Amino acid sequence: MDPAPPRIRVATVSAPDSGVTLDLLENLTDAPPRQATRVTLARDAAHLRVLFQCEDTRPWATITRRDGPLFQEEAVEVFLDPFGDLECYFEIELNPLNTVLDLMLRRVGKGWRKGFTWKCEGLETSVSLTAAGWTARMAIPFASLVPQPPAPGSVWRANFLRIDRPACGPRELSAWSPTRRNTFHEPGRFGFLEF
Repeated sequence: MDPAPPRIRVATVSAPDSGVTLDLLENLTDAPPRQATRVTLARDAAHLRVLFQCEDTRPWATITRRDGPLFQEEAVEVFLDPFGDLECYFEIELNPLNTVLDLMLRRVGKGWRKGFTWKCEGLETSVSLTAAGWTARMAIPFASLVPQPPAPGSVWRANFLRIDRPACGPRELSAWSPTRRNTFHEPGRFGFLEF
């Protein structure tokens, strides 16, 4: 039986790189991944701020076209369901070249329709290489997702994810709320963000 999805409170902060932190787990087993990922979450009046710190002996990517198939290489991902109905959610990906993939997924029958026409208007991103690997920052405007920023006590469903493709080993999927399947697209396993 799968454990209950995690829950975390996102605080309003003013200092850069501060907020609540969480560590990603290997998606199939809940074990620590070979290369760790720490995520820091915070909010301000207009944005959800996400910082990924990825240990990586060799960060790489080749895709520079927006909405290219970043998931075929190395990337970090944010899944957000502000309405919590598990029928529709937003996906934002970033690779080590600071290339963005953003789309909306909607449940249709037994699958998902990918809506690439949705753009996360006002999204701010940056990527940097570090001695330990790479970092990725996103400032996701609430206005691109919902009519009003989340009020105190609001709860969104979400997951924070990483695809790591080391040169000398198989692909590794890591997640805040592991799906225990070979895919991240399991909204019933999304965790809970409390504002």
